[in-house]
Amino acid sequence: MSRRGTPGTQPGPDRKPVGAAVGGPTGPEQALAELYAGNRRFVTGEPRHPNQDAGRRAAVADGQQPFAVIVGCSDSRLAAEIIFDRGLGDLFVVRTAGHTLGSEVLGSVEYAVDVLGTPLVVVLGHDSCGAVQAAREADATGTQPPGHLRAVVDAVVPSLRRADAEGVTDLGGIVDIHIAQTVEAMLDESEALAAAVAAGRCAVIGMSYRLAAGEVRTVAGPDDLSGADPAARAAA
Repeated sequence: MSRRGTPGTQPGPDRKPVGAAVGGPTGPEQALAELYAGNRRFVTGEPRHPNQDAGRRAAVADGQQPFAVIVGCSDSRLAAEIIFDRGLGDLFVVRTAGHTLGSEVLGSVEYAVDVLGTPLVVVLGHDSCGAVQAAREADATGTQPPGHLRAVVDAVVPSLRRADAEGVTDLGGIVDIHIAQTVEAMLDESEALAAAVAAGRCAVIGMSYRLAAGEVRTVAGPDDLSGADPAARAAA
């Protein structure tokens, strides 16, 4: 793939992210662990609803320093602040159908990473993804959906081709491949994001959300972040 992204503003030693950290995670592993902790509270029905009061609203009015970027699917059941039990100023959320990428999405991610200093980018997909199902149907029947929906389908087709090459036929497996494909495409198409990852300022991972259970799991990303995943720790 070609690198189509344009480099963002690189924070030098004298450049600080907009806003001020308020005791939040400062590195990728910390940020991922915080997401998992919040998701566990959501799953068990014990949310704390942090940073959702008037005091927090006032604290972040003049600046922000979110600890994670969530590039998620637009599905109405995938509200990041709810499933990760977070509040104002915690998450920088960008959502498109099927978490498909475009210049506006990549520019938003670059802003969060390079200007706001966010240390973690998460591609968040989910089971029973309508965009993946629509792409499968269009590919199988040879018919294209109307209007701009075709752009969403076209963006998912490379993931279908990869699944075919790997012999993956079940929808859940294809969704995981599509998440991983989005992670790879994001790094390939954004020079600024790739540079931040190479410098150790940021990490990019892929997560999948189970609609019925409410749980997330990591399906793509660097091995050195596996310790933040409860499932990985249990398997170790």
